[in-house]
Amino acid sequence: MKILLVYPKYPDTFWGFKYALKFISKKASLPPLGLLTIASMLPAEWEKRLVDINVNPLKDKDLLWADYVFISAMSIQKESVKTGISRCKAIGDKIVAGGPLFTATHEEFEGDVNHFVLDEAEITLSPFLKDLEKGSAKHIYTSKQRPDIT
Repeated sequence: MKILLVYPKYPDTFWGFKYALKFISKKASLPPLGLLTIASMLPAEWEKRLVDINVNPLKDKDLLWADYVFISAMSIQKESVKTGISRCKAIGDKIVAGGPLFTATHEEFEGDVNHFVLDEAEITLSPFLKDLEKGSAKHIYTSKQRPDIT
């Protein structure tokens, strides 16, 4: 299985700190920790690639390579998410979406996203992966349970 993990672009706002990044020779202020956590939870034998659109553009060759595109986003990244989903759909990639944006507003993306893994991935990703292996993945995975972080 080939998984492309995509972190959408932050818009150019004061809170994106783009104006300050040049002073510290960085392209992004925040690493995509959620997607990196997801990558660590995927089966070791799966191939994985990460594209942080804040650092490098999303290329068609990346989308063509993937069996599934995993997208995680915050609300501020919504416009970039819409663009990314359109590109995935045009190529025919299956989309798995999670993170704060989709947990809060997944209804807005119905018909565009194949699978939603909502709330805390430490809880909801494992059932999705088990069902995916069996060929019976559901559309939405959600839970009110929270992971133990103590």
